[in-house]
Amino acid sequence: MSEGTPGAVAARFTGCGVRGERRLTGVLTEVGLDGGRTVVVKRGDAPGAVRAEAAGLRWLADPGAVRVPEVHGYDENWLVTDLVPRGRPTAAAARALGRELAAVHAAGAPAFGAPPPDGPVDAFIGLAPLRNARGTDWPRWYAEHRVLPYLRSAVDGGTIRPAESAVVERVCERLPELAGPAEPPARLHGDLWNGNVLWGADGHAWLIDPAAHGGHRETDLAMLHLFGCPHLEDVLDGYRRAAPLADGWQDRVGLHQLFPLLVHTVLFGRGYAEQALATARAALRR
Repeated sequence: MSEGTPGAVAARFTGCGVRGERRLTGVLTEVGLDGGRTVVVKRGDAPGAVRAEAAGLRWLADPGAVRVPEVHGYDENWLVTDLVPRGRPTAAAARALGRELAAVHAAGAPAFGAPPPDGPVDAFIGLAPLRNARGTDWPRWYAEHRVLPYLRSAVDGGTIRPAESAVVERVCERLPELAGPAEPPARLHGDLWNGNVLWGADGHAWLIDPAAHGGHRETDLAMLHLFGCPHLEDVLDGYRRAAPLADGWQDRVGLHQLFPLLVHTVLFGRGYAEQALATARAALRR
């Protein structure tokens, strides 16, 4: 077996013999191990991406609240984690996920933008660069390190026209008044769209593919709203029973969605630009 194959990587990090491989996607391979265990081997997309993901998974797991796949090992090119057998989403699992997410957020972070221990400052959200520069004031940090960098990239790439950028810049200027009550840095998953929530055969929700960092807890919840999540109201109910949200949080969902919408604008084009601009205009009408 070649040293560069997913099976060889799995054997190296787990110390187990390999029974077989099954390609899942261009970067994911399911590998069956002796003894009946199955792992997923992921090939890194860019330097630092694997290290960031491994560190994020371990950071989210540390509080012992939310389920994430166990990390068996990684290097610059490969990550090996347990496979999560798939099940169906249920209201009970969604409410539990809300409670668990609240506990992870409450575990906190040293600062807004702080990466996980052993995680790189220069990380990724999907295929987009994500710089984990630290800050103490959320509105200023969110504008400088989460909104404006992707706005500039979108303008430079021609996806957002220069004249259109003013509405997003105006939101950034008004963030101190729009952001709601100050909160301490939360321990965020950071890329919590529905595709990164796996509903396991064990009846629980599992989180994968984090872009973990210190941030505002409403950002994770806004991501779940943005692309849809089964039993979302149950997730929110479980969350709010464990950790009530500040008044007006519903009005701030779009504000927190501006960051992922601009990331998607950079990665996927004009359709997301239209949505980002509409979201910015709606935030200014509050």
